[in-house]
Amino acid sequence: MDGTARTPTAYDPASVDRWAQEPDKRPGRTAFQRDRARVLHSAALRRLAGKTQVVTPGTLGPAWDASPRTRLTHSLECAQVGRELGAALGCDPDLVEAACLSHDLGHPPFGHNGEQALNEFASDCGGFEGNAQSLRLLTRIEPKRFTPEGSVGLNLTRAALDAATKYPWPRGAHPTDPASNKFGVYEDDRPVFDWLRKDAPGTRICFEAQVMDWSDDVAYSVHDVEDGLHAGHIDPNCLHADPERRDVFQVALGRYVPADTDPAELAEALDRLLAQEWWPHGYDGTAVAQARLKDATSQLIGRFCLAAETATRTAYGAGRLTRYAAELVVPRETRTECAVLKAVADLYVMQRAEQERLRADQRIVVAELAEALTARAPDGLDPQFRALFDRAADDRARKRVIVDQIASLTDTSARSLHARLTGQGRD
Repeated sequence: MDGTARTPTAYDPASVDRWAQEPDKRPGRTAFQRDRARVLHSAALRRLAGKTQVVTPGTLGPAWDASPRTRLTHSLECAQVGRELGAALGCDPDLVEAACLSHDLGHPPFGHNGEQALNEFASDCGGFEGNAQSLRLLTRIEPKRFTPEGSVGLNLTRAALDAATKYPWPRGAHPTDPASNKFGVYEDDRPVFDWLRKDAPGTRICFEAQVMDWSDDVAYSVHDVEDGLHAGHIDPNCLHADPERRDVFQVALGRYVPADTDPAELAEALDRLLAQEWWPHGYDGTAVAQARLKDATSQLIGRFCLAAETATRTAYGAGRLTRYAAELVVPRETRTECAVLKAVADLYVMQRAEQERLRADQRIVVAELAEALTARAPDGLDPQFRALFDRAADDRARKRVIVDQIASLTDTSARSLHARLTGQGRD
């Protein structure tokens, strides 16, 4: 264990272990302050500025093209939400913030659309999952610390890696849904995964990761609706009309709430939100309306976080809640309200016809780029990945390097590399 950094209160020495021991350059910091700083200064975090969050920058419309949300701004907003909620529940705030900043690092260009295309390409070498890729990046790809055996990535503490692990199981081992494509580790990365999960109770998600996950849900559900309203794609008046409401509920069923949820429950959740005096009724884009929309955003975040804090404290009482000492309790009504917001943004922003055409083109770019790199590698690989490709033991390992290379690209650099390798550009 690295004993030079202070162990934060309420965490045991095993929580601040690092895979590779190392001294602290600035004694006096806590181990989790070091973790947060490492993620904040990483190139992987900066690259999120060029990766799609929900819709591609430049496609929301003139009212919002100057400042679209990206994976980076989403991660920063998620970190702010998570830091405050975690601190209110007794978690170390630097630990939760580090997890929130890390949670999307492994996402490839073009968001979940790129993730789907890469998963198809990597089907015979372990698949692709953004959360598993985040762990791989934190523990292997991001160049920060090296041992004689090779890179150990950012070499974060055990607790930080665990807090960033939303799905602590390998592919096909979902504890309740074996058909789920959500997982948190590739087979190649099992040694460090097994180390970070040492003494963890089965597939139980640690408390800090649960705080991170809820903060992620809160941030993107609220902000996607804010962006959609600002861009003019969501008409708040439509949420009072029965046909539009039925469409929203249909999107929510099966995707954001269980498929057997009573639509009446969704209607009640939406009506609770619409009944709030701060809801941005009649949003028209004026300065006053924008201020009201920002207030509504703050009110929603506060509403969702306070509900979770109150319910969790009711269940567990006062004191510091950390690691495996508690479960985050989010009332069903609150989760349903959050799900309805996700469905509103999904229907009116993500399902626009031009977005689907763009997503189809993006999938082609990723598929053709993967094919071109497979045929020409190591040509086209960055020096870091070229070296890994040359050292790879077999075709499976070489294919994983190609996946790592593509996942590291921004939207723009993916299109640029695709054009260079295929000799064709796609608008």
